Amino acid sequence: MKKILFAILFCLAFQLNYSQETYTVNGESLELKTEINGKLDLLWNVIDGKYRYFVKTEDGSITELKNTKDDNNDYQEEYKSTLSSLTNGIPTDKLKLTLYSLRNYIDSYNASVDSNYTSTSTESSVQFRLGFSGGITNNPFVGNPDNTKTPMLGAELEIYEANVLPRHSGFLQARHAFESDDFPYSTTEFSLGYRYRFINKETFSIYGQVKLATLNLSNVTFLNESDMEIESSETSFDIPFIFGVGSDIKVGSNSYITIIYGELFALLLDNQGNFSTDIAVGYKFNL
Repeated sequence: MKKILFAILFCLAFQLNYSQETYTVNGESLELKTEINGKLDLLWNVIDGKYRYFVKTEDGSITELKNTKDDNNDYQEEYKSTLSSLTNGIPTDKLKLTLYSLRNYIDSYNASVDSNYTSTSTESSVQFRLGFSGGITNNPFVGNPDNTKTPMLGAELEIYEANVLPRHSGFLQARHAFESDDFPYSTTEFSLGYRYRFINKETFSIYGQVKLATLNLSNVTFLNESDMEIESSETSFDIPFIFGVGSDIKVGSNSYITIIYGELFALLLDNQGNFSTDIAVGYKFNL
């Protein structure tokens, strides 16, 4: 427990100390992070809940990359013409206003005009997010006559498409549900799952998730016919299709508060008579 708390505090400290500088752009004072240094610099930050991107030329001039809407609510994609004029006409047809797309575009330009430039581009199209959580559960798919709630702790690694607003992601999750005096059952579960964000905003998202496969290492204590206390351990592998919902709320440029209702119902496991109570709150951050 102490190690988990230390890790969370360490990660929070890391996020808060992410290097950034203050710039004045069109009379506006902005704290921006430098993503790329070269003939063209790529600067960005999340300001008032919105991602904003800028390019800085060698003479120190800073231009914002914009994508405003017209009276018909159509995007104007001004960022494409801005970058085309700054890069001697390098095509921008497939360019998106995302950190991943802009980074690769500007990185490619810098490499083409400066033989001494060190590329930072990556071929990977996926990124990772690490999270920790804690909450309560009534172990809805296990016999629990008194509907006892017990504490649980979890950790997960989420894998998602390299996009500022990813909709699809997979996750590897480990969690432990503790026993109590009233319910002497505990389990450590490892699971593989999938998420889809059906509401996907810059500041928050709401998603549905499904656990596709689980491995449970369980312990239970019970009284036999002779009133002797017996402790039993069991390992089980299932493909249960356990469905849940959750939300990620952005609290920093790379960090989130997450709320998860992890085990609402399952297709291939029977509910044992109690309505599911399986709620956790946590913190996650991009790696």
